Amino acid sequence: MSTPGRGLHGQVLDTLGPDITAGKYPPGSVLRTDELAQRFEVSRSVMREAVRVLESMHLVESRRRVGVTVLPECEWNVYDPQVIRWRLAGADRPRQLRSLTVLRSAVEPVAAGLAARHATSEQCAELTECALGMVANSRGHKLEGYLFHDVAFHRVILTASGNEMFARLGDVVAEVLAGRTHHDVMFEDPDPAAVTLHVQVAEAVRERDAERAERLTREITVGALQELDILAP
Repeated sequence: MSTPGRGLHGQVLDTLGPDITAGKYPPGSVLRTDELAQRFEVSRSVMREAVRVLESMHLVESRRRVGVTVLPECEWNVYDPQVIRWRLAGADRPRQLRSLTVLRSAVEPVAAGLAARHATSEQCAELTECALGMVANSRGHKLEGYLFHDVAFHRVILTASGNEMFARLGDVVAEVLAGRTHHDVMFEDPDPAAVTLHVQVAEAVRERDAERAERLTREITVGALQELDILAP
């Protein structure tokens, strides 16, 4: 998964990337590097670097004598954290949130069951610490503190599953959780039932109860989908 660099080409990406993911440039649109460099008032080399990052995300394809062609959504690297962030910042946010949450619903319960079988004692302790951190930040509008522990909790679940494919989804889950918080797609204080479920998942993993860990995690993801029905219909 690519991460845009800092500096001038990063500034270009912060505008051009969201424009592409929002559909301002429809698939098949041809962008000229020289014209883009003039628009953003940057050198051609800076513009080429920005285009290379967009190519790595499969948002565009660059060909000599043709230009930079915008690719259809089906070609995009939709798991790239930056692509997710751009899409969550646009009008497509409800659909993107739902797609990502359905993905979580398919993966995380299974990962939790595997974590109950494979987690190390250190991972069990970390999971408990994260859950308690969520409890401590679940009241008083401490959403950033809650988000920090929530992201860490789900990263541990995915990693402790022992499945390297699941572990690589940590950034994806982090982006959807951050997107919900930063775009006001969650309640001012987290649902107490959801907070309790996280504590119970940590207990189930620690007690090596795979069936319970999977069931409780499924309840978490179902609850997240229900919240979307209310807050991002």
